[in-house]
Amino acid sequence: MRRLWIACGILAALFAATLYNASYLDRLTASLADQLTQAEAQAEAGDWDQAARLTDAAFQDWDAHTLYLHVLLRHADTDDINSGFQEVGEFIACQESGEYSAANARLITQIRLLYEAEQLSLKNIL
Repeated sequence: MRRLWIACGILAALFAATLYNASYLDRLTASLADQLTQAEAQAEAGDWDQAARLTDAAFQDWDAHTLYLHVLLRHADTDDINSGFQEVGEFIACQESGEYSAANARLITQIRLLYEAEQLSLKNIL
């Protein structure tokens, strides 16, 4: 009977860790997406310097969580997002509005998909 309770405790701890990870990713990805959306609005208004600052701030937030994200997520996903930040940064530097908008939208989508991939749902279980 003791083994059963130990196994249940381990399963409960793993389940709690899974829920925490999903919640953490939800907050992180929402914050990054909001910053990048604000940067897009600034770029559309012609304020490329503010767009660059907001994008850099989003990248710094992303980079601050790199260890956590590399441990718990697929490396290909995190590498794609790193590349996306670099691509967006180059389009901001060149002030290429059309290419920037497309690259920024792609980056926001990739970031939001991180949370969706970790979300506890039937789609992800099956």
